[in-house]
Amino acid sequence: MSAATTPSFVHLHVHSEYSLVDSTVRIPELVGGCAADGMPAVALTDRNNLFGIVKFYGKAMAAGVKPIVGADVDVYDGDEPDRPHTLVLLCADNDGYRNLSRLLSRAYLEGQHRGQPMLRREWLDAESTRGLIALSGGLRGDVGQALANAHPDLAARRLDHWLGIFGDRYYLELIRTGRPGEEACVQATVALATDHGVPVVATNDVRFAKTDGFYAHEARVCIREGRSLGDSARPRPYSEQQYLKSAAEMADRFADVPQALANTVAIAQRCNLDLKLGTSVLPAFPVPPGESEAGFLASEANAGLERVLTAKFEAEDTPPPERPVTVSPMAALNRSLTNCCGSSCGAFWSDNSRVVTLAPTASAASPSDWPSSSPARRRVSMSSAAALRRSSI
Repeated sequence: MSAATTPSFVHLHVHSEYSLVDSTVRIPELVGGCAADGMPAVALTDRNNLFGIVKFYGKAMAAGVKPIVGADVDVYDGDEPDRPHTLVLLCADNDGYRNLSRLLSRAYLEGQHRGQPMLRREWLDAESTRGLIALSGGLRGDVGQALANAHPDLAARRLDHWLGIFGDRYYLELIRTGRPGEEACVQATVALATDHGVPVVATNDVRFAKTDGFYAHEARVCIREGRSLGDSARPRPYSEQQYLKSAAEMADRFADVPQALANTVAIAQRCNLDLKLGTSVLPAFPVPPGESEAGFLASEANAGLERVLTAKFEAEDTPPPERPVTVSPMAALNRSLTNCCGSSCGAFWSDNSRVVTLAPTASAASPSDWPSSSPARRRVSMSSAAALRRSSI
């Protein structure tokens, strides 16, 4: 590949509209923009969720852009519970995808703080992060916060902690979007990376697709926070530079740290998630010898339904002749309906439960009008074998 066509940058930190109130980027314009710029890959890292990955993965594959799946996760800070740290997690492979899914599920089930899902630091270990690549989160990460607060020793300890978990899958993230304190954090991060031999990576923390999308994004943020755009006291954590920049713009932005650009491509090469879309993947369930899963499920469902209905009818003192018909399988049901009483009865059933209740239609207003051989009149409960035998009568 010639130097002119060698990829120079890949976006690895991008929120989409699936971050709900944190971005206005639509997946088609994200994928289309990267394809038009010649980027070989792009990551989707919505905040604390993987809601958009099916659409993203399909669109990216169709456009010839390698999809990188990840999430921008909040990590709970016991010292400041309302100000979690950021950690960007990217799936290097299918193991990473499964681990990220488990971590996010646990955050929603066990880690919510004021309604916001957060990971706990103690949940992250070598096993739970297998197959995941981590970016430090820039100024909003715990290492970046320690550097911003002039605590280099604390930053070094936090860096060592993450290196102990991720090893060479941990990168210090550099973000230059013109926000207060960002450039000082970049310089301190580069120095820390040099001292510890840790790779750096450039991102743009994307929130909108084009330069003119900033104010629409601000309006969405204000709606979330219940504030007005003109409120001079409202926090302004975003900048006009957080758009989907071209590779050339990012190269110009990080001309002094070219390795941070090259590492975006290196990370993209390390991420090789293979999702099989369009097929159902169900766990293997143990069944008795000689039975299929479908057959065992049907028999268990029928037995369970019989128990529930029997208990219900006994509690209500419903006499057997007035109890509804249970029929399985559907083939027997269809034949039974054909032979029961022609157009003089109607049927209502559920494909899942294989339950059918026979009832008269308008052409047979009372039970006395039904044929004496009609199951609708006799209201018996039949097993599958009985149903098959009766359907041939």
